[in-house]
Amino acid sequence: MAENEQIVDFLKDATVEVTPTQASKVEDFRALLAEDTTVFVTFLPGSDIADTIKTVAKLRREGMNPVPHLAARSIPSKQFLEESLKQFQGEASVNEALLIGGGVDNPVGEFHSTIQILQTDLLQKYGINRLGVAGHPEGSPDISEADIAMALAQKNAFAKDTGMDMYITTQFCFEADPIISWDKRIRAQGNELPIHIGVPGLATVKTLLKHAMACGIGNSMNFLKKQAMNVTKLMTVNAPDKLVRELAAYKATDPDCGLDVAHMYPLGGLKKTAAWTRAVQDGKFELKSKGGFDVTVPIE
Repeated sequence: MAENEQIVDFLKDATVEVTPTQASKVEDFRALLAEDTTVFVTFLPGSDIADTIKTVAKLRREGMNPVPHLAARSIPSKQFLEESLKQFQGEASVNEALLIGGGVDNPVGEFHSTIQILQTDLLQKYGINRLGVAGHPEGSPDISEADIAMALAQKNAFAKDTGMDMYITTQFCFEADPIISWDKRIRAQGNELPIHIGVPGLATVKTLLKHAMACGIGNSMNFLKKQAMNVTKLMTVNAPDKLVRELAAYKATDPDCGLDVAHMYPLGGLKKTAAWTRAVQDGKFELKSKGGFDVTVPIE
């Protein structure tokens, strides 16, 4: 497979993430995304689940496949979880969700881990038959490596025991090497869940740095810090072309590669990230001699 084809293949089924605030500014998602694009909708700490439900319903009406976040440590009770799932099903026929622990130090209710949510059996009761779970290529600032490994083993076991269609969705990274090393490591530890790898969308270095610091991104922060040392680059818009090209090559050449699709994080720039992604999916780009590629259509 030629390199251009590798890149198109890697992004062909790319998913995207939005916040309810971002979504409220989009008049119609059909103007930005291809029909049936999978769109993840956040449920951030301190936010109202009603906003996530409203956004999910809008996406379904506009021909998308909405995937709500369920953040275990932000769910106050089993009753709240059941009522939320009932609304997701009733208002948008949701059959897929992303289950995460959530960035909260102190759980607001009875759940402190995703396993506890899985053990309620409420996901299956309300039609969730496909489920994403969190992955951490560069570790997590509030979870030990041992606990991360144990949780991943539990999720693999749950998928086998129940037949649930499960996959890993990761936080965004900026360099390919940590991702590749992580994939090989968890594969050696027994992971069989396919990986939806987080890719940062088009954004300035300043914006990327802000989001990376907020999310506790690990080793590849060095990439951004080096960029930020050059003040003239702070407001330069970066595209993830080098990262995508390297990960596409890895997926195409390693038969045991666990990477399945790219999961795009717009980081505030949904319109530009969506346009860039669709251009690449359509093959409208040229490879650069020093790595990466340039999209050959205007991105507004």
